[in-house]
Amino acid sequence: MTDRRTFLRSIGVAAFGATLPSGVSASRRMGHAPPRAFRLSPVGIQLYTMRDALAKDFDGTLERLAGTGYGEVEFAGYFDRSPAQVRATLDRMKLTAPATHLAIEQVRDNLDATIDAARTIGHRWIVVPSLPRTLRSASGYREVAGILNRAGERSRKVADIGVGFHNHDVDFTPVDGVVPMDALLAATDPGLVTFELDLYWISRAGRDPLEYLNAHPGRFSMVHVKDMDASAERRMVDPGKGVIDFHAIYAARERAGIRHWFVEHDRPDDAWSTARAGFAYLDALD
Repeated sequence: MTDRRTFLRSIGVAAFGATLPSGVSASRRMGHAPPRAFRLSPVGIQLYTMRDALAKDFDGTLERLAGTGYGEVEFAGYFDRSPAQVRATLDRMKLTAPATHLAIEQVRDNLDATIDAARTIGHRWIVVPSLPRTLRSASGYREVAGILNRAGERSRKVADIGVGFHNHDVDFTPVDGVVPMDALLAATDPGLVTFELDLYWISRAGRDPLEYLNAHPGRFSMVHVKDMDASAERRMVDPGKGVIDFHAIYAARERAGIRHWFVEHDRPDDAWSTARAGFAYLDALD
C-alpha cells in the first residue's frame, strides 16, 4: 500500500490535475472494438504492473499491450503526459481507460481539475487505491466515506464520472469492532461510489471474494485479477497459478455487476510475462 501511494506521489499525479491545460476538450471518448472477440471482452490490465516499462517507453508499452490483445487499461500515473497526450495515445492504440488510480488527497483537494482530466482521457471511474495510516481508524473510514460520497456526487453531476475504492488486506482487519470494508460499503451511496475488489488482497486477508460479491450485488464493478499461492507466505502469483477460484468468480459476474477485469501484479519478476500470462488466462476463462 505504501509503495503504491509513494509511487503515485513520486510521478506527480497530484500536479497532473492541478496543471490541466485550459481549453482541453471535454468530448466523450469514442468507442473502439477490441482487436478480437473475447469470452470476457475486453480484457484489461492495471498499468501499475507495467510502471517500469511505461517510464522507459510510454507509447511503445501501450502499443505492445494492445498487440498482446488488451482492450482496456487502468492507469496509476501518467508519466508527465498531459490529459490530451494520454488520450491521443489511447486513441491511436485503440485502447480505452475506464478507470484510473489517484490518491485520496487528489480526490479531496483537487477534484474539479481531476474530473476535467478524467473526462478528457475517457475515464468512467476515479479510484482511490489505498489510504494513509492517518485515516485507518473508525473516524478515518467515516471521513473517507464522506469524501467518496461528495466526490461521487460532484463528478456524476458535472461529467457522469463516478468514484471508487480499491481494497487491500488491511481493509478487512477490524478497527474498533468494525470491518473497514463493511463500513465503507454501508456508508457510501451505491449510485455514486463503486468498489474495485482486489481478488488477491481479499483472499490474503482470509476472506472469500464470493461472499462479498454475493452479499453486495452491483457494488463491485471492477476486479483486480491476481492470484495467491498455497504457501504460508501467501505469495502473489500470476492469474491461474495459485488457489483463487476465478471460475466461480467469473460465473458470478452478472449478478455481482463486474464490468472490468484488470490483470495486475504488484511486483512482477517479469512484467511482460505477467501481461502475456494474464491475458491468456482471462481470454480462456469460462
